[in-house]
Amino acid sequence: MAANWNHFYQKSAEQRLALVAQWAHLTPSQLNDLQQTNAPIFDHLIENYLADYALPEGIVTHLTVNGTAYLVPMVIEEPSVIAAASNGSKLLSAGQGISATIKERLLGGEVVMKNASNAALSALVARQQATLIQLANASHPSILRHGGGAKRLTVRKLDDQFTAVDLLVDPGEAMGANLINTMLEAVAGWFRDRQYDVIMAILTNNADHSLVRVQGTISFDRLGATLEAGRNVADRIADASTVAEIDPHRAVTNNKGIMNGVDAVVLAMGNDWRAVESAVHAFAASTGQYRGLSHWRVTQTGLTGDMTIPLPVGYVGGAAGVFQMVAVNHAIAHVTDVSELMKVIAAVGLAQNLAALKALVTDGIQKGHMSLQLKSLAMANGTKPAELGFIVGELRKLARPDAEDVKQLLVQLRKQDFHE
Repeated sequence: MAANWNHFYQKSAEQRLALVAQWAHLTPSQLNDLQQTNAPIFDHLIENYLADYALPEGIVTHLTVNGTAYLVPMVIEEPSVIAAASNGSKLLSAGQGISATIKERLLGGEVVMKNASNAALSALVARQQATLIQLANASHPSILRHGGGAKRLTVRKLDDQFTAVDLLVDPGEAMGANLINTMLEAVAGWFRDRQYDVIMAILTNNADHSLVRVQGTISFDRLGATLEAGRNVADRIADASTVAEIDPHRAVTNNKGIMNGVDAVVLAMGNDWRAVESAVHAFAASTGQYRGLSHWRVTQTGLTGDMTIPLPVGYVGGAAGVFQMVAVNHAIAHVTDVSELMKVIAAVGLAQNLAALKALVTDGIQKGHMSLQLKSLAMANGTKPAELGFIVGELRKLARPDAEDVKQLLVQLRKQDFHE
């Protein structure tokens, strides 16, 4: 018999759990797992709330940005990422660390119109710039008290039919999605009153006015056992970086590795990682070809990395005000405002990329991953924490360990423990 899911959102969390358990034929143990991870507060955060889904949090060590040392929380389920970020941070911190700069931090949105004369609309916006900015700020006046507000409007022709009026806003310490949408709707109303055919008013996740640049240099002797070996590794990393700049196939994977670090910090800091992903990948394709975000070059002093990425994040508001762990993570990282947060996030991405490229051009990517991958394989097939040391040790001896190997080793180990 089909379940009736009408008004499911109106039911209590307990009623939802019972319905889902019945429909999915969950075992008592599975239902208990859901019940044990159920927090009433989140019933007010998302729709049709069922349970919490926990991810592990770890710490990046050795990161130095603009002369300040940081411990950076990362929330991620993928093995090796935190180890790689810490390793890359250590290499970069052996010199001057990572330098980070922000040119400006503005986020934006667009009011899209149909069949509007581009020339007439451009002239109108130029004449009424001050009025429109005042109107936008009046729709969300509290932002002015926090040092932010609407900054400028421009007109952009999309094609022969559609034109966009772009609004750029300083959102203060917030990520700013809600305030930007509020401002855009106010501006859209102004144009509707003047008989413009407004199709929509919505923020953009394109964040090319919110860019962070990070740079760092590693001396050759830090990259190999000898100066010559280190220089060779540096040359290979630079070559790998060049490939990511010219080959979209490699660029996608290069940037995914950067985002391993970026997303994990963004999530730990209570920000919208989907918005960050959208902005970063759009920026990577902004020249018309998808390219690697990082640039590594050999100089007289060593290997120098340079990366610029957009980071539409906030220090306050959104999930940051709901999840207690966000405040804890701010305290661990010692970040005090959104600009500092942006610099730290980008620095972790650069460190992550360095470690990945170094592994790729030396031992290969799998060697560094193997230990944690074996642990994951063991745990996924029923290995308990106390058994991990033995099971992983035995798996290392096998050419291509798989789930069946884990199960057989567990049978042997537990049989031995039983007889002892």
